[in-house]
Amino acid sequence: MPATDSTHPATRPRAWAMSPLFDVSDGRLVTSTRELLISEPYTRQTQSLLLTRIDDLISADRRKDESMALLLHELRSPLASIQNAVAVLRLSSKDEALQLRMHELIERQARQIALLTSNLCQMAGPLLENLRPQRVRIDLCSVLNKAAETVTAEFAQRLNQLVIDLPESGTWVLGDASRLEQVFVNLLANAAKYSEVGGTVTLSMQACAGYAEIRVRDFGIGIDAESMPHIFDLFVRADSTAVRTRPGLGIGLALVRSILDSHHGTVSAASGGVGQGSEFTVRLALET
Repeated sequence: MPATDSTHPATRPRAWAMSPLFDVSDGRLVTSTRELLISEPYTRQTQSLLLTRIDDLISADRRKDESMALLLHELRSPLASIQNAVAVLRLSSKDEALQLRMHELIERQARQIALLTSNLCQMAGPLLENLRPQRVRIDLCSVLNKAAETVTAEFAQRLNQLVIDLPESGTWVLGDASRLEQVFVNLLANAAKYSEVGGTVTLSMQACAGYAEIRVRDFGIGIDAESMPHIFDLFVRADSTAVRTRPGLGIGLALVRSILDSHHGTVSAASGGVGQGSEFTVRLALET
């Protein structure tokens, strides 16, 4: 019996796929197990290039899904704020000062939505890598007050109380006010979500050794020691029942860290454990 020529297309062994991702008309099959079915005698170098291209396409598809999830998450807060402002306007049609504040809130959150959608349109990679801050001299007290106003509806819905302790004079840093507002909106919204109904959340700031330190403290379900090292990772949530019963995608804290990285700032978390509440500390260099 003649020997089989393994180099001939008709007799070359085929690596069959376990779970196909897509078919193409020239007989190639790309699979999630990175196997190829190739009907022509490609060189090893060509096959290596094909595998590299496949990895690139899979990574790009994953980044697209992550970016879309991030965008949807970030759209929720400004939309909720706009809805709350509209409801307030309907109930307080004669209070001109309140009307002005609500109009400003709506305008600010509309700009935030426009910025987020613009990021999506211009996105060449993960959205977390495309947050380009426009850093100017800003007052952190103003940013924190706006963030507190943005989460008013969420706090009211859960009957939570927000206690604010900020310096009387301005605290100035170089930063993007819109991006930094996102940071504190996410931290405050998380504090409310993981507090018990009617619980208290504190927001405080002090200047120390050339830095502004902002603390968001809640007295809710806390963070277990096993989850603590991973809470700022994308799509990671603690595995406790108390966490899983609350809605979330595990995106907000990853966004917080990304924005602060772009401002050369830091964020850290501390908790005494489950049921002991948690505290998040943000540090930003003061503008001198």
